[in-house]
Amino acid sequence: MGREQYNMKITRIEVIPLVRKLNQTFEGGTYRIVNRNTLVTRIYTDEGLVGEVFGGDEDIVQEKIVGLIQDHFEPMLIGEDPRNIELLWNKMFFDGGKIDLGNRSIHVLDLLNRGILMQAISAIDMALWDLLGKIYNTPLYQLLGGYRKKVPVIAIGGYYQAGKGRSQLTDEMQHYKELGMTGVKFKVGRVTVAEDIKRVQAAREAAGDDFVIVCDANQGWTPDQAIQFCQEAVSLDLGWIEEPVRWYDQLEGLRMVKDSSPIPVTAGQGEISGFGCRDLVLNGCVDNLNVDVTIAGGVTEWKRTANMASLSHVQMAHHEEPQVALHLLAAVPNSLYVEIFPNYERDPMWIDLPIETYRIKDGFMELPNKPGLGMELNKDIIEKYRAI
Repeated sequence: MGREQYNMKITRIEVIPLVRKLNQTFEGGTYRIVNRNTLVTRIYTDEGLVGEVFGGDEDIVQEKIVGLIQDHFEPMLIGEDPRNIELLWNKMFFDGGKIDLGNRSIHVLDLLNRGILMQAISAIDMALWDLLGKIYNTPLYQLLGGYRKKVPVIAIGGYYQAGKGRSQLTDEMQHYKELGMTGVKFKVGRVTVAEDIKRVQAAREAAGDDFVIVCDANQGWTPDQAIQFCQEAVSLDLGWIEEPVRWYDQLEGLRMVKDSSPIPVTAGQGEISGFGCRDLVLNGCVDNLNVDVTIAGGVTEWKRTANMASLSHVQMAHHEEPQVALHLLAAVPNSLYVEIFPNYERDPMWIDLPIETYRIKDGFMELPNKPGLGMELNKDIIEKYRAI
């Protein structure tokens, strides 16, 4: 390759916040969704190649993430070689930690600002990896290890919605099967344990024994409630129980559930770094990690976390974001399912933003053979929903 490519430089970083109001309200164990937010991030180079990605679903601090990238990370990285991803990640992480975001040197109170930092790093890091794939004309999953060419796909559903009873749950499960899903991630944790057991029973009866059902409580229970649910749900053949305990009990509470539960425990989407995931693993809290590439430091940190998890026989899931998660899960041997929102009303961006989404067949999402993420984005949709 020529000297020009050897001296490749970042010339510009662009981040575009998108906001789209949903037509319906969706409720999980501890939250309500009324908007679909995401960031489109582009890395430009003097060679004319551009890395591009969308990801993230941050509503409250989206503007602060954008400001951090524009005011600090873009000036920090212009002129750097985009292929030196580890170097650039370390610059953002360690030098970025010195940026004044209003931190008070009080760990818990500063976590919001640390989360802003990590989401900004994630956006840039993902775009860099897409760019690296384009530089070397290789799909991202192969750059990262290339373990498999397709990943089983599950729907995210079972939301609490007004007027949604057994009949509607039955229709929903049958719809997912018709779409070719391997299974469903089913929301629990908002009503009593007894009511949730009945809801999951209805889903199992509608879907049949050959359909994967995992449950997500979104940190809705005490350890005792989570253990009760897991023991009463044994006959429902659940693949895992996700984030079963409340935010303040993520080590000892999770360990208690894992030690007592006949169902595997999944957590990690609330962690903002590999360090937090390490603590979950070393404290015996999880069977599976579902750390989110758009929250916890991007592709670089996710791959480190996956490698660490494999040494402790912990499997890797992923929280949403199939446009990047598919490549990550295909790159490592210790992976589970890629997740999507097949309901257009829940995630219209997944349908409208890519020119072409990844192909789903026989319960699997197939890897693209195009370089990088292999996903071109619709410029008209970006302009229509851009927040600034």
